[in-house]
Amino acid sequence: MNICVFLSAADLDERYTRPAREFAELLGKAGHTLVWGGSDTGLMKVVADGVHEAGGRLLGVSVEFLANKARPGADEMLIAGDLAERKKLLLDNADAVVIMVGGTGTLDEATEILELKKHGRTTKPVVLLNTAGFYDGLREQFRRMETEGFLPRPLAELVFFAEEPVGALAHLEEQLGVH
Repeated sequence: MNICVFLSAADLDERYTRPAREFAELLGKAGHTLVWGGSDTGLMKVVADGVHEAGGRLLGVSVEFLANKARPGADEMLIAGDLAERKKLLLDNADAVVIMVGGTGTLDEATEILELKKHGRTTKPVVLLNTAGFYDGLREQFRRMETEGFLPRPLAELVFFAEEPVGALAHLEEQLGVH
């Protein structure tokens, strides 16, 4: 299974890196492929290292202006011309999506995949890994959108919130019939 992970390239503390590393190891040990932004920095590096060390495959999608930060030695590295093309290539190469902690770039990627799901343009399962309660506020906002009629589909059809890495991967494998 190709799992696209949207996440930060920032250097973060252990409360964020530990669960990210745990998810990466689970993904690699299960023989899955990480599809990610291709960076060899911060949390992106932590996840790529964990997948690689656990025997998984790495498919990176960098962008021209960040190509100097692309991970050397990835199994495959695609270079997009701009961020819009990068998002498209990430999603085109994925069977499922996991949203980890991140900033505005991660939020942009997350809302794009949810918008595609909302309009029936993709059926790929999406998991939001709510590490250390990072996305509690966003979950509350999504619930308000649902309650007040802003979402034409139930929130549960758009995204699954997981509190722990093992639950995130288990949900994806169940949704895609992988055991």
